Amino acid sequence: MHFNKLFTVVAFSLFFVFAAQAQTKYAVINTKYILEKIPEYKEADKKLKALGDQWQSEIDAKQIALDKMYKNYEAEQFMLSEELKKKREDELFVREKELRDLQKKRFGYEGDLFKERQKLVKPIQDKVYNAVQKLAASYAYDFILDKSEGITIIFADPKLDKSDEVLRQLGINN
Repeated sequence: MHFNKLFTVVAFSLFFVFAAQAQTKYAVINTKYILEKIPEYKEADKKLKALGDQWQSEIDAKQIALDKMYKNYEAEQFMLSEELKKKREDELFVREKELRDLQKKRFGYEGDLFKERQKLVKPIQDKVYNAVQKLAASYAYDFILDKSEGITIIFADPKLDKSDEVLRQLGINN
């Protein structure tokens, strides 16, 4: 994180030095604000939350069952033969692995939630990106900065915020 912050500070310093020298034309937008105003995005976000909650409930139920199996094993292990102990431990190991695999399948990198997000949200993000490109071409902006995430802007003149312009490009009135 420290490197990212240093990189951001250096990048902004260089940007503003070059912008001052070359009279660079730039604008600021807030993609989070823009996305929150798009009904399709709200619907997609709602669907993703519902899927995530459903899958988390499925995982939680399996975790509860696994915890119960562990408690039963701990209570009974003294009465079990070595062969039965080994069998129960193997079963616990398999169930635990199944649970980890399910968590990874649902929520891991390129898991089901990631794929659903790509399917539902990426087309909306592409629309926003295309609207931003049109805006940049229309007003001959050299840079359009996104102030919503990743880059921190201490101050941005409100007249530079073109988020509402992007919404108008998308046909959304606020």
